[in-house]
Amino acid sequence: MCENRLGVGLIGGGFIAGFHIRSWLGVRDADILGIVSRTEKSAEEAAALANRLNVGEARPYKSITEMIADPEINALWILAPNFTRLEVMEEIVSALKKGKGELVGVACEKPLGRNVKEARRMLELVQEAGILDGYLENQVFAPAVVRGKDIVWTRGAAISGRPYLARAAEEHSGPHMPWFWEGKLQGGGVLNDMMCHSVEEARFMLTPPGADRNILTPLTVTAYADCLKWQDPAYADILKKNSRGKTDYTTRPAEDFARSLIEYRDEKGRKLVVETTTSWCYVGAGLRLTMELLGPEYSLAINTLDSGLKVFFSRNVRGKAGEDLVEKQNAEMGLMPVVGSEETEYGYIEENRHMVQSFLAGQRPRENFSDGVNVTELLMTAYKSAEEGKTIAFSPPGLEDYVPAVARGEWNPRTGD
Repeated sequence: MCENRLGVGLIGGGFIAGFHIRSWLGVRDADILGIVSRTEKSAEEAAALANRLNVGEARPYKSITEMIADPEINALWILAPNFTRLEVMEEIVSALKKGKGELVGVACEKPLGRNVKEARRMLELVQEAGILDGYLENQVFAPAVVRGKDIVWTRGAAISGRPYLARAAEEHSGPHMPWFWEGKLQGGGVLNDMMCHSVEEARFMLTPPGADRNILTPLTVTAYADCLKWQDPAYADILKKNSRGKTDYTTRPAEDFARSLIEYRDEKGRKLVVETTTSWCYVGAGLRLTMELLGPEYSLAINTLDSGLKVFFSRNVRGKAGEDLVEKQNAEMGLMPVVGSEETEYGYIEENRHMVQSFLAGQRPRENFSDGVNVTELLMTAYKSAEEGKTIAFSPPGLEDYVPAVARGEWNPRTGD
């Protein structure tokens, strides 16, 4: 490792890798030097993007072990699909134990695991390797979230008392890649895919600045999940065509709508509440993130589609479908909000900056694999609540070995299973 500079390798060259690469324009003291992906094409495309943006002289590698062996690469970002992450971590640790190379740290995208056993194993492996670990949860680094929390706690909470209710929602019209829709591959549906963001962002907002998030003790989880849109025959047919016949939501759906209510107790015994909502069946301008924080004499509200920039195109302006205005964009005409820099607004720049600075300083990032395990435990408890139709006390017996019915391919709300 060059003094005060980090060489980074990305494992995964798909959609989320593009976000991270573009965010690197705002990251100092680190270069993206390598890409490993499931296909040679995606690795080459991701490397080309990094080179075009001048965020590092990136090149494709044939394997993770080969990338670790490069002495210029000191840290890895795991951006590969959910169903590959444990295997990826195992290869990383194996290569390090065999002396193939050295690393300072590893950062992993959400969710850390598809279930509690996988998430805990990810934590165990990184501890076995003796390297630093970062959990890539971008929403807790979003500027509006960070600044809003600071103001509320400094002014409102200091005078009238701590916040007691946090709400968070993430909604859009559905994932990009076919594997995301498959419960067995992804680990579930929208609850696993997106509630991981909402649960952690809300927990972050309810935690006093500078305090460990573990001062909040989960008490109970109440959740609901259903497939409201994508199991209808017309929409199920779209998924089948997009996956070349592999995804069949008529017989093997995943939830496209989920919500949860989590009760916490803080260090003084006060009860706090988190409400989350997630959806793959929201049709609006595009991805919508909303957050609220309520206290005795104050409130905070964030909506990413309340943009200061809007454009209008008449019906005579026609072009190809794309996502040049907002992620998960659903229209190319009419009045559209534009998110000026999604990498900034959603927290990717500050997230990656924090990971880089932590690794360079030899310090464990404040968002790490332990947080990833905590989030997974809450999500799996939410699945149990939704399946059993009742409030579940945290943490329920057998959570370590629990795999949701949707992740086993055995959930179908239309048949009552």
